[in-house]
Amino acid sequence: MLNRVTNLTMSANAQRTLQFQQAKLADLQDKASSLNKISRPSDDPAATAQSLATRSLQAANAQYGRNIDDGNTWLTAADSALAQATNVMQRVKDLTVQAGNGSLNQSGKDAIANELDALNTDLLSIANSKHLGRNIFAGNSDADPIYTGTPPALDGLPISQVDRRISATQTVRVDADGKTIFGSGSGSVFDAISKLAADLRTGADTTPRGAQIDTAFKNIVNGRAEIGTRQAQLERAGNVNTELEASLDAQRTGIEKADLGSVIMDLKVQETNYQVALAATAKVLQPTLMDFLR
Repeated sequence: MLNRVTNLTMSANAQRTLQFQQAKLADLQDKASSLNKISRPSDDPAATAQSLATRSLQAANAQYGRNIDDGNTWLTAADSALAQATNVMQRVKDLTVQAGNGSLNQSGKDAIANELDALNTDLLSIANSKHLGRNIFAGNSDADPIYTGTPPALDGLPISQVDRRISATQTVRVDADGKTIFGSGSGSVFDAISKLAADLRTGADTTPRGAQIDTAFKNIVNGRAEIGTRQAQLERAGNVNTELEASLDAQRTGIEKADLGSVIMDLKVQETNYQVALAATAKVLQPTLMDFLR
């Protein structure tokens, strides 16, 4: 059975073809002006899913970058405090050597004891250092000060370390363990210096105190070395984070952005196709007098 093709059928088909060509032309013109491959999710559902996943990774990576920067400020503050503590302890060691001089009279010993007391006060102030209102050497504790009593002690404080997540699989501790570095209560560096000063005032033999001072000094130096190790880890993580940021940005651009040269070429081809469709339709469907009289 043959279907009868009327002028109305031909006109409808031609109109649909022209509208389709015009829609494609409009879409390419929009891409050429915005260079966006995806104007709405329906344009390319698969690419839309990839774009959303990439943007999610970018957001996470940006947060890791902020965590790394914050961690660096914490560790820099801790390193600065421990640098001061190291200088104080170096002076204490020098005074300890002087105190061991058998020819030193009592007035000289008293002078050294007084300086040791002042240095001990400085060291205690360093141990109570804060960064942005948070204790550097007492984790999440908000006690003020963190070292109290005689001899100064940290005992009894609810302390847990402060960590920063620097990647999906890594966290770094950004505070310092004051109990390990300075000790707490009896046997702490503050106690050792106080007992050294007391021995000097009473004229007792200070030789046994030398080993305690050396141990306390090593603990502070080791604490600073650990901080330096974490700083190096954060520096490496920062470099990886920066490289990943550039990679993700390039990946997202490849998914979302169109190539200008390719779009212009497609646009020119579509313009030609549309003009050809218009010309062909005008030739095939020429209006008659009856079209105007309807």
